[in-house]
Amino acid sequence: MVQTTKKTDTEIQESVLDELRWDTRIKEAAVSVEVDRGIVTLTGSVDTWTARLAAQEAAHRVAGVMDVANDIQVEVSGSLERTDADIARAVRGALEWDVLVPQARITTTVSNGVVTLSGRVDYWSQYEDAARAVRNLAGVVEVKNEIDVEPPAVAPHAVRSAIDRALARHAAHCAKHVNIAIADDRVVLTGEVPSWAERATVEGAVRGTPGVRRVDNHLHIRV
Repeated sequence: MVQTTKKTDTEIQESVLDELRWDTRIKEAAVSVEVDRGIVTLTGSVDTWTARLAAQEAAHRVAGVMDVANDIQVEVSGSLERTDADIARAVRGALEWDVLVPQARITTTVSNGVVTLSGRVDYWSQYEDAARAVRNLAGVVEVKNEIDVEPPAVAPHAVRSAIDRALARHAAHCAKHVNIAIADDRVVLTGEVPSWAERATVEGAVRGTPGVRRVDNHLHIRV
């Protein structure tokens, strides 16, 4: 068996900084990184919500990272500045043009560049697609997704069967270490996975299952 050496906090910090430099969506010079026992804290400022999320995703991609605290501030300036009215019109247009989003069932509020999404959809994928459609718009400093997911009624045994098949397709090599508890349309995940990417893969497979309204992901990263 190959033995792996656990990364030090300094090594993790250097790797996260390298990942930030590699990701072209981020101006890494404006982002600072601190690491304490595998927990990464990101600070600094960026000019778009997309860059803030990209920095968070970049940190999670680094081996050895357990958790990420994203304290990066979004400070819009220059050509990216927009009024709330401009942003509201752009948000509605983005929702209308996205064929995956049931835009007629979604309402939005814009205040100081913060976009709040409300309404009801049938599937978790629609919840995520709505946020994805607007988070890259100029002038947006934050997206608050308060959309309710109200899926069609599906029997618990059918949900479990569908989840098992999804995990077999997407995360077969780590699914045996994942425990699934189902209560009505809520799914609780516990156990261990080898990386943040695997954690996200498992959660994505579960969220995409018809009948799932909420996922509580308590999976730990195995180190």
